[in-house]
Amino acid sequence: MQDITELERRITAALERIGRGVESLSAAVTMPTDNPTAMLPESDFAVLNEKLDEERMLNAQLQERLRVVRQKDDAEKTALTDQVSALNAQLAAQSDELARLRATSNALSQELAALRDVAELGVTEPEHINKAMLAELDALRAARASEAEELSEIIAALNPLIEEAAAHA
Repeated sequence: MQDITELERRITAALERIGRGVESLSAAVTMPTDNPTAMLPESDFAVLNEKLDEERMLNAQLQERLRVVRQKDDAEKTALTDQVSALNAQLAAQSDELARLRATSNALSQELAALRDVAELGVTEPEHINKAMLAELDALRAARASEAEELSEIIAALNPLIEEAAAHA
């Protein structure tokens, strides 16, 4: 943003210099109505044309630089927007995975509590043991899914770095 401001300042300064030069010329020389260039010597006219061409060239260069800076800024904004979208998607996936882990953990806790209650009574029923084992298996599957999701996120983050390193190698 500072580059754009600097370029705009330089363009404005160049235009002001041109305006002051034109004003000083018009104030210093009164042009005859029949031939405006009659009062200027040929060499001064050529020098003024050269200066005008230089200022036009400088102005065109500054406009081009400004256009390039704006394009770069737009590209950076787009890249950042894409990154934010990807991070939001990752956050949503992690939130879903966390909710699933919590639900599985709660089910496991309830089954274990029921199994403890039955064990305190001295009665062991295979049905409660099976439910507890199934809840534990679900908890393990959810933990593995969470780990797989985390690994895929790490791989996704490392892939651009690996590609960049390969491109520079």
